[in-house]
Amino acid sequence: MANVLIRPDWYIPERLVTPEHVYRNRRTFLRQMGLTGAGLFTAAPALLSARAAEAASKAIASRFPAKRNPDFNPKLRISNEDPATSYNNFYEFSTSKDRVKRLVGNFKTQPWPLEIYGLCEKPLKVDLADLLEEFPQEERVYRFRCVEAWSMVVPWTGFVLADLLKKVQPKSEAKFVRFETAGRPEEMPGYNRLLAQGYPLPYNEGLRLDEAMHPLTLVCTGMYGKPLPKQNGAPVRIIVPWKYGYKSIKSIVKIELVAKQPSTLWEALQPTEYPFESNVEPNVPHPRWSQATEREVDTGDRIPTLPYNGYAEQVAKLYKKG
Repeated sequence: MANVLIRPDWYIPERLVTPEHVYRNRRTFLRQMGLTGAGLFTAAPALLSARAAEAASKAIASRFPAKRNPDFNPKLRISNEDPATSYNNFYEFSTSKDRVKRLVGNFKTQPWPLEIYGLCEKPLKVDLADLLEEFPQEERVYRFRCVEAWSMVVPWTGFVLADLLKKVQPKSEAKFVRFETAGRPEEMPGYNRLLAQGYPLPYNEGLRLDEAMHPLTLVCTGMYGKPLPKQNGAPVRIIVPWKYGYKSIKSIVKIELVAKQPSTLWEALQPTEYPFESNVEPNVPHPRWSQATEREVDTGDRIPTLPYNGYAEQVAKLYKKG
């Protein structure tokens, strides 16, 4: 039997399969849509692709807002939504934070095939909309701290990454998790410029397996009670609240379980400035600035930075030596 190439972007979820009665009346449907003869071959693929994207988008949107988890609802002032969704690091679109939002219009986020593979017993290829049917979402209020010493407090919507990893059953030799962002030069205006400057794209990040399995680590699909905006990493990203923001990788297409610590983009470019661990540590300055304080993006107020971004009680034990 010849080898068959299966591409993730050809994946058709069960919910999009055409019902039998519709299929048997397809000629009537095509006549009504003006898709007979040559028009069928030129317009039908685009129509079906658009309908699949619309269906996936509606399926995801229907899951918002999610109920807020009272265990992750600290007495913090939530940042104003507009600054939080307008001040973005997403270099594949622009290195100017205030321009990213204006350049994401052509980025297609539905359907969204996601692959989880590597050192696991049950590798998985699934569309995000189908994944959300299995994993109920909740809202959690988390601090978010950028390595550039700015911060915000955001109500994120998602589910625990550990639940997804348990589904694929990591093998005993799996010690790390590698994440990869979508790489689409035709939809990301800054992509080719980054390649020309030597950025090892597509963007990738990594966590130790115990960090990935920690109950604070989220697979995130929304913020402020709505699906993620494209500039904030739509349709799916990771949130690791005790680490600097670049560890919370955006627009994920691949999650790979591996045995050895993976190379990550920022560590490959500047290992002394962006080490693999990258926990928020106010007493450990960045080589070019202090990390003792941070600027709130919406107020401009400067406040003290907390160890592990305020999550020391939950995660400090992960890093005790000896």
